[in-house]
Amino acid sequence: MAVGLDDIKKLRTLTGAGLGDCKKALAEADGNIEAAVEIIRKKGQAVAAKRSDREASEGAVLCKAENGFGAIIALKCETDFVAKNADFIKLAQDILDAAVANKCATLDDVKALPMGNGTVAEAVTDRSGITGEKMELDGYLTIEGDNISCYNHQNKNMLCTMVALNKAVDPAYGHAVAMQVAAMNPVSLCEQDVPEKIRKEEYEIAADKARQEGKPENMIERIANGRMQKFYKEACLLNQEFIQDSKVSVADYLKQADKECTVTAFKRFTLRAE
Repeated sequence: MAVGLDDIKKLRTLTGAGLGDCKKALAEADGNIEAAVEIIRKKGQAVAAKRSDREASEGAVLCKAENGFGAIIALKCETDFVAKNADFIKLAQDILDAAVANKCATLDDVKALPMGNGTVAEAVTDRSGITGEKMELDGYLTIEGDNISCYNHQNKNMLCTMVALNKAVDPAYGHAVAMQVAAMNPVSLCEQDVPEKIRKEEYEIAADKARQEGKPENMIERIANGRMQKFYKEACLLNQEFIQDSKVSVADYLKQADKECTVTAFKRFTLRAE
C-alpha cells in the first residue's frame, strides 16, 4: 500500500528513525503505526545483538546538577560521526535529565526508567537500530550536596567533572576546582582518602627507586616517605598546586572564598585513555 507523508513524519517523531526507515517499516506494516514502531524496535534489537562484540569507544559524556543531586553519564557508540549527531546527543541529555530528576543511585536504576514507549535501556537499543552502531550506557557517577559545580571540558562532551563544596560561595570557585579536576585527574580528595592499595604500591615504587639509586638501607624508609609526600601533593586534589596560581594549593584557593570552604566530593569521567 502507498505510505502517506504524514504517517512517515508521525513514525519519525515516535521513533527518531530516518525517513527512509520509517517509510519501509510502514510499508511492511501495511500502514499500521504501532506495528511499524515494533518493526523499527526489533531492527534495533537485531543490530544491538549483531554488534555486541564491537568496541564502543566514542560517545557523549554529559553532566548535570539540580536540587542537591548531580550526575555524569556517558552514552557510548562506535564512531565520532554518530557521537556528534544532534539526535544522539539529545538522547544522552534526555537520559541524564531523567536520571537527575529521579536521583537514580545506580546505572541499572537509570536503565529501568520509563522513556518513550519503553525504558531507557530500550530507547538506547532503538537508537542502535537507527544508527546501525553498538550503543551502551556507561560511566554513571553521582554526587549529593547543596553546592555542586559541573564542568564539560571545552563543551566537547568527552570529559566531564563535578565538584561539591561545603559552603555556598561564588560559583566561580566551584567551577575553577572542577576545571582543576579535569586537568589534573586527582586520585583522591586528600591524603587520608588515598586507597590503601595505591598507597602501598606508591611506597614500594619509591623504596625500590631509592634502592636502585644505591641509597643505604637504613635511609630507604625516610627517602620513601619523603617521596610519598610529593605523591600526595600531585595526587590529592586539596594538596595540588592550583592550576590558575601555582603559588597556592587548591585548599588555600578555596579559603580565599571562605576560610572554612573545602571540597567534600568530586567525580570525573572521560572517554579518552589517559
